Amino acid sequence: MISYIGSFTNIRGGHVYPALIRKTESKPIRVFLQEGENDLDNLHGHWPLANRQMAAALKFAKYDYRFEMGDGRHSGQHGGALLPEMLRWLWRDYPSMNQGIEK
Repeated sequence: MISYIGSFTNIRGGHVYPALIRKTESKPIRVFLQEGENDLDNLHGHWPLANRQMAAALKFAKYDYRFEMGDGRHSGQHGGALLPEMLRWLWRDYPSMNQGIEK
């Protein structure tokens, strides 16, 4: 799973996910979180803090996760720049598409 500037604040129920992750059996998935240090801070919550809480919950539940905090704002710029690395990280150890194909 990839999350760019995830909305884990009190908007549409996103704030409950860190607690749910801590209380639920881990799933066999990898999670890559990306966030910007200068993201939103408004009546719904503080996006950088909420993403740190999500990363802490994933760590607590022993998920295979990675968290990258940049210095950007609420935009896809940092996440877009990281996309190739995100995909390499998520798909590491996955069998090659050429494996088992005869030439």
